[in-house]
Order: sequence, then structure tokens, then C-alpha cells
Amino acid sequence: MASFFSVPSPIVAFNAYFPLKTYPNIKPLSKSPVTAPTLWLLPPREEGDSLLSADVECLKWQAYLALRGVSNIKLRWDIAPEGSIDGALPNLHVPASESLVKSEKLSNPEDGELLAAHSIPAWVDAKLGVDSGADPLEGYKDQASRVESRAWVSLLEGVVHAALLISQPPPSYLHSLIFPSSTPPVSESLQKILLPPPAPLIGLSSFFPPSGARINTAAVVSQYRDAIASLSDLLGTDNWFLGSSEPTPLDALAFAYLHSILYTTDPVRIEVTRRVNLVAWEWRVRCLVHDSFSR
Repeated sequence: MASFFSVPSPIVAFNAYFPLKTYPNIKPLSKSPVTAPTLWLLPPREEGDSLLSADVECLKWQAYLALRGVSNIKLRWDIAPEGSIDGALPNLHVPASESLVKSEKLSNPEDGELLAAHSIPAWVDAKLGVDSGADPLEGYKDQASRVESRAWVSLLEGVVHAALLISQPPPSYLHSLIFPSSTPPVSESLQKILLPPPAPLIGLSSFFPPSGARINTAAVVSQYRDAIASLSDLLGTDNWFLGSSEPTPLDALAFAYLHSILYTTDPVRIEVTRRVNLVAWEWRVRCLVHDSFSR
């Protein structure tokens, strides 16, 4: 009976060329416990002394932490977005002593707690011992300014962000083949940003499904010019936007976009550089943000 179910000798001879080998378990690398809050973000444009992320979303949260008065935050940019919460940076890695949950609820207190970006304001409130949600004005001087701030946030995240995307040179075809990007193409991002969304590039009145986007670059740039001019008029000679006595989330967002624009191509960058108050304000805030972080 056993011989009936035995493996035929030709198969045994063939399998002999591919022996099964076992190796010892790979021990995890030794790791040191988290001792200080560490912001995970995308790397800066320049190596060396630059500590500001090249990504506008990461830079916004850097500015938010700095303008809230939180300092001595460490940075690391060796983590890919795929290794972060929800596949998006930044994340804030805090020690167990500064966690939003009790240390006994953490699976390993030495590992601390990893926070997504939307949890950063709650962590800052806990660290500073304040409750920003209790302020109905959210730091603005009056109710009208608070409501107006929503329009400026929409403008920055809409037209200004679209112009920033358009100004970035696309990677070469060879670079795209060798280093495929996990981020969506620019046309797909612009479809989510612009209102109304641009028409599809192909697929109208045809058997092919709609794809791509017809981007009216001239219209986007024209709206961008008006947006930067309005932003300059809004700031004037004030220390913070909308005449606030202290920095607000709008200031963090405005800094992230102004700083990123200053590293783009001339047609977009020149709209900021020609306005002295925006350049001076960006430089002042840049120094504040830079001094709040370390490697």
C-alpha cells in the first residue's frame, strides 16, 4: 500500500536538484525606546542644514507645531509613506509618557504611540495643557475673521495648490519606469482640487472610458495671480493673517504654500517674490519653524 503512494523515482530525481533548506529565525534589530516626540515626514529638498520638508502637507504640520509653541521635536525622513498610518505622512511618534492613551493600554510602552496627522492638534493641546476647542473663535480676533478664514483655506488648498502642482516639472519617462511613483498623476490630483473639475482628456462621445483631464493652465495661473495678490493685501503689515494677535492654522497653511512656491519655477514663484510683505513674512516664519526641530 505504501509503495502504491510513493513518489515516482523520476520526480524524486528532479526534486533532488531543489533541496529544501531551513534557516534560523532572523532576530529583530535592537531598537532604543522613544524618548522624544519625533515627526515622520518626507525629506527636505536640500541636504545639510535644511529641516523643512519638501512636501507641502508635511510642512504645514511642521509649521503648525512650531507656531503653537511646541519645540524640541525630532525629525526623521527615512520612513516611506507606505510605512505610516493610512499610507500618508506626516505621523508623530511620541513616547509613552506623552501618549494620548494611558501607557498600560499600549502593547509595548517602550515603542510609544504613533499618531496620524489629524491627531496632532489633540496631542499639542494635551502637551500645552490647553483646550483649543473651547475657544469659539479658534484664535481669530472675531467671528467674522473665523468665517473668512475658511474661504482663505479653500483658496490656498484649491487654486494655489493647483498652480503649485502645475509648476512642478514632470519626471522623465525613463525615471518613471525605473522609479515608479506611488502618488497619483497630476491630472488626477487636479480633478479633485479644481472647481468645477476639468473635462476628461479622452472618452467623450466615444466607446473609450473617460480618462485624463483637459487642464486650462492659463486659467489656473490667472486665478493664482489673483489669489497671491489678495493674500498680500490681506496680510498687509500685520504679523499674522486676518489681524490675529497670535498665529492660527491659517498662518501655518499659508507659510507651507509660500515656502513651497519659492522653490518652484519662475512663472509661479515670481508672483510671490514681487510682493515684499509676503517674502519678509515667509522668512520670519521660516526661522521660527526651523528652530523648533532637530535631527
